Amino acid sequence: MALLTHILACAFGMGSWVAINGLWVELPLLVTVLPEQWDLPSYITIIIQMANVGPLFVTLLNRFRPGLLKEEAVIYTIVSMGVIACLLLAFLWSHTSLIAGTSHSTPFLILTFFLSLVDCTSSVTFLPFMMQLQPQYTNTFFIGEGLSGLIPSLIALGQGSGISSCTNVSYKFNITTGNETVEHTDFHMESRYLPPNFSTLIFFLLMTAMMLTCLLAFFFLTRQPKVWDLSQQHLFPSSIVLNSFDQILDEGADSHLSRGCPCPKDPKGPGDILTQKISYSLTQLTLIYLLVAWVSALTNGVLPSVQSYSCLPYGHTTYHLATTLSSMANPLACIVAMFLPSRSLTLMVILTMAGTGFGAYNMAIAVMSPCPLLQQSQWGDVIIVLSWVLFTGTLSYMKVMAGVILRSCSHSALVWYGALEQLGSLLGALLMFPLVNVYGLFQSADYCSQQCPA
Repeated sequence: MALLTHILACAFGMGSWVAINGLWVELPLLVTVLPEQWDLPSYITIIIQMANVGPLFVTLLNRFRPGLLKEEAVIYTIVSMGVIACLLLAFLWSHTSLIAGTSHSTPFLILTFFLSLVDCTSSVTFLPFMMQLQPQYTNTFFIGEGLSGLIPSLIALGQGSGISSCTNVSYKFNITTGNETVEHTDFHMESRYLPPNFSTLIFFLLMTAMMLTCLLAFFFLTRQPKVWDLSQQHLFPSSIVLNSFDQILDEGADSHLSRGCPCPKDPKGPGDILTQKISYSLTQLTLIYLLVAWVSALTNGVLPSVQSYSCLPYGHTTYHLATTLSSMANPLACIVAMFLPSRSLTLMVILTMAGTGFGAYNMAIAVMSPCPLLQQSQWGDVIIVLSWVLFTGTLSYMKVMAGVILRSCSHSALVWYGALEQLGSLLGALLMFPLVNVYGLFQSADYCSQQCPA
């Protein structure tokens, strides 16, 4: 029975951020079809921030009307919504409509909002529910959250990127001069994409199956014996604290990209550092909070909005590898942090500077689009992929370090962590959306037809 409960807890945690993580790793295929093209990541980033209205609503209602929301009913509702949204997305993702004379992938964007609403709201509902079960199942839940970022990345790697090739295409047109019409033929290179190993329909159906697995796991978990029966009024204070710790150990695509870091709990192992109480000065805490806001803005708002512009100039396969491998880097970095936790402020600053450096390179390449550095060299492909992986990995580890430090201070410190993480993510997304979609700071071009100086 214990093994079965561990499996159920893992499957339940896996459904927390699997839908949004799946969207991110599928972007290399989506940007070639949907009308938003290279701007699509910035749309998804701002939509995820809008979806934070879900956890805000649940939190405020629990604060001012405790007991009104039944936790199990809320979880059933949001997970069922996730299953339906994923299923609809599988069949409607490519449909478009005209808005103000411009084609938009309206069904895709609307369903993305609902999936974001599901995943963001899971942050304030899943973990408080798990605290009603035996403590050992909480660690398994965090492992499941880690798999919510890892499994979609592995599926996307197996799917392939739809390898592109440059094809010489001819277009015929007529030019009329006086009474004479002359037919001309124009030749130019265009990208042609080979089909991936399996379609986007199959990919989203797999995401639907994972959400359905989460729903079934929750159904059976509700039948497990509880450690205690808590009312919503009692759950509320811990839900804020636990959600903050959840955000510390996970990344926000969340924004919260690639959620789910296993939680270091073993009091006899490396996790023993979490139980130590250490005092920090106001200056030190201010520095930590500023670093958290800065890193959250970069990882959840600024850089994800322009990932297509920094990778696609090097080719479709490069973008595919950058998205999938960087998504895998986050849970792997959190696993490293589980075994090698640290409270060194100096190391935290160094990691922040290193991650910011990688992010600055990614941003510079995006600004140079469609003709970045080393475009015609394989070194350019390798460097940009490594830069994205190291950007995600270093800053993910830094966020876990901040969580370890603040957890040793007080519960209110964790609440401020969560608030500043959300604020940084929101400001990053709000900054980048007009730069990408209104002012056109970043330029796109077909990989094969772009004319770049040698």
